[in-house]
Amino acid sequence: MPSLWALLCTAAYTTLSLLRFRRFDPTSWDNAIFEQAIRGYAHLGLPIVDIKGPGFNILGDHFSPITALVAPFYRLWPSAQTLLVAQAVLIGVSVLVVSRLAVRHAGPWAGAMLAVAYGISFGISAAVQSDFHEVAFGAPLLALAGSAYLDRRWNAVVGWSLPLLLVKEDMGATVLVIGLVLMLAGERRRGTLLAAAGVVSAALVVLVVLPSVNPGGVYDYASSVGGDRGVVATLLDEPGRKALTVLVTLAVTGLAALGSPWVLLVLPTFAWRFVGDNPYYWGTDWHYSLLLMPIVFVAAVDTMRRYPPVRWTAVPALVVSLALLPSTPLWALTRGETYEVPDRAAVAQRVVDMVPDGASVVTDIGVITHLATDHDVYWLGTVGTAPLPDGEPEYVLLDQWAGVGSPPDARTWAEQTFGGTWVTVWDADGYQLARRA
Repeated sequence: MPSLWALLCTAAYTTLSLLRFRRFDPTSWDNAIFEQAIRGYAHLGLPIVDIKGPGFNILGDHFSPITALVAPFYRLWPSAQTLLVAQAVLIGVSVLVVSRLAVRHAGPWAGAMLAVAYGISFGISAAVQSDFHEVAFGAPLLALAGSAYLDRRWNAVVGWSLPLLLVKEDMGATVLVIGLVLMLAGERRRGTLLAAAGVVSAALVVLVVLPSVNPGGVYDYASSVGGDRGVVATLLDEPGRKALTVLVTLAVTGLAALGSPWVLLVLPTFAWRFVGDNPYYWGTDWHYSLLLMPIVFVAAVDTMRRYPPVRWTAVPALVVSLALLPSTPLWALTRGETYEVPDRAAVAQRVVDMVPDGASVVTDIGVITHLATDHDVYWLGTVGTAPLPDGEPEYVLLDQWAGVGSPPDARTWAEQTFGGTWVTVWDADGYQLARRA
């Protein structure tokens, strides 16, 4: 059952991601950012992401070298869809690990309920809709580390936890907590070493590595902690929304996660999200809750292993996930229009095809994911942060109907921004394509 369920979930995640791509449903620019970085790795170069700024090394933004593991597959299949499939597979692996763990320690019926609840959980669904992100690697790693923790395979806990340091700079705090949990379990030596590795790694990355690569010589996200008003004031912003995020995160396990020390791993993620001044961090949307899902479900299984009578909480866990399902992106797979290609998507593809392969193009978020594979892509919001090579960009493509605040006229904006003479190649259905004459 766990293997079949994991395959079904992987297929669902893949299907949703690819259908959204075909429909030109823009989520953000992130998939294009990661594609440019992975293309750099695939060609044995630096992860240069021109979307963040001409010549920008992405390791100066977030420390996620683990994404290089996608590079061999991208070299074989260079496309945005390769990243989407990779994310679906990585999350699917976590479903397999958590499902097997649940059935083994919580019993067949409670384990099966937890497995289903995990696979359709809001954190996973929202992450799939948000396109590829580096945290996709963290889901199977946390599931495997949690599985080793429940099985008391202490060396394996350390082995699966250390790669988390390559997922993102904030994971050093999570590795620190894993070390503390091991110490609570009596594994003082391994726990101390793991905690020390988390602290040293986080300090080294945030204070040395990221600033040394960042063109501004700083860690860009340090200023978001507390914002302009301070940590306490930011923490108290929209307390109801933040409390609901915590409640829903625990409720998807029927609150069983609270009975395990492993649940302490959620604290670092909640901490940086709730003291950050970005409101997107505070809710249940986007990919920010993905890594919380394997943590709380492993904790729930641990509770049921420790206290078998608590296994009945698998029922409310499944009920909560099923109740939330219609409000999650996965529910789109039940609607017929999801499988249709809108007329405007066909127009968008036609306009994208008008930009020659290899050409340099400035664009907005509306079509950026579809241009990143075969073109040198810049984002209109950061294209002026560093000098461009002579003759670049060659094209400007804007989506006026995507609601992303693009300039009203592509040709006029291009002439004012880059100089020279530009001609309008396409202006219909909300898309504007201008070419340097």
